[in-house]
Amino acid sequence: MRFYEYESKALFRRHGMPLGKSGLAKSADEAKRVAAEIGGPVVLKSQVLSGGRMKAGAVKFADAPDEAARHYETIVPILVNGQKCRAVLVEEKTPVAQEYFAAITWDGRRKCPVLVFSDMGGIDIEEVAEKHPEHVSKTHFSSLFPITPRIAKEAIAATGVTGDALNRLTPIVFELMRVFLAYDLTLAEINPLARLADGRFVVLDGHIDMEAEARGKHKKLLADLGIGPEETRQAREATPFEIKGAEVNAADHRGVAGNVVEFDGNLGLVIGAGGGSLTLFDAVRKHGGKPANYCEIGGNPSVSKAKELTKLILSKPGVEKIAVMMNVVSNTRVDIVARGVIKGCIEAGKKPSDVIAIFRIPGAWEGEGFKILAKYGVDYCDRSVSMYEAAGRAVAKMK
Repeated sequence: MRFYEYESKALFRRHGMPLGKSGLAKSADEAKRVAAEIGGPVVLKSQVLSGGRMKAGAVKFADAPDEAARHYETIVPILVNGQKCRAVLVEEKTPVAQEYFAAITWDGRRKCPVLVFSDMGGIDIEEVAEKHPEHVSKTHFSSLFPITPRIAKEAIAATGVTGDALNRLTPIVFELMRVFLAYDLTLAEINPLARLADGRFVVLDGHIDMEAEARGKHKKLLADLGIGPEETRQAREATPFEIKGAEVNAADHRGVAGNVVEFDGNLGLVIGAGGGSLTLFDAVRKHGGKPANYCEIGGNPSVSKAKELTKLILSKPGVEKIAVMMNVVSNTRVDIVARGVIKGCIEAGKKPSDVIAIFRIPGAWEGEGFKILAKYGVDYCDRSVSMYEAAGRAVAKMK
């Protein structure tokens, strides 16, 4: 899940990172007031969960409060990669002498965090790595053993930074590493981390992504930042359909029936089990199918939870049928999911045999589940039919 810039900076501020004066505005009058309180030139930035704000014209500079108010009115209607502005961050404008880049993310191959640092911040790190690889360092570190500032210092020095700049950058980058580990993040980035004309170092922009499964662990932090439990916070604002999916999952602690992502296809998917969702989603597309959604179901959800997820997916405009599929082996009770899915179809006013394209869930109480499906005339198969083949059968029904 992704944080807005103002939320990322609020977390950075908790950890003593250097930040300029700023305030969040949700009206032109608030933008004017914040600019007056800052008392000097300001920059106004649209708050969206996407990059490309400057190119879209959603970043403006103002020398006076009245100008800040006018810019607010200009920024708010601008869509950035299709995303609406949630609010406008008003910050003091500072004269920059040098820009740096610092980010920590997870290296899936090495199974540990990696610190990426560059003394050429402010632009895409991919471009710097391609054209000026000597200005980018990558330093892996442990998520299990204690970390020290020496790791950050060596990473910074590897790009040629020395002297006072090295000494002043080290504690900032080290704190970024600590934030990454403390909050189960998948990304903690500062770009740019600026050295100002007066010698101070300031975080000008920051991005944070948190592991979705860590939300429960960090409920207090999310509440303090004003992030609601219904916000899925991916690379864009959640749709009403996705918010409803999160509510279905949150309403009952038993099992999983959520993590819903909306697409524009006609085949609804009730899929899951240990990576099965991604595999089955890809299999449907490989067969030429058009998924209406991505979701995850597993871990023995209740009948009610499976029912509500089914009703939600069937309520999506354009959905003609649903495919109910899980991984090769599952510990989920087949009879419970069967009851929930069929009940969801009936309550949605649909005939189960008409709208369930395929039911393929191997697991506990398989025989009982198959009896229920047979009673309602639903096409089902056992584990002798591969996930790929089951996805193919579902797609064939759409034709």
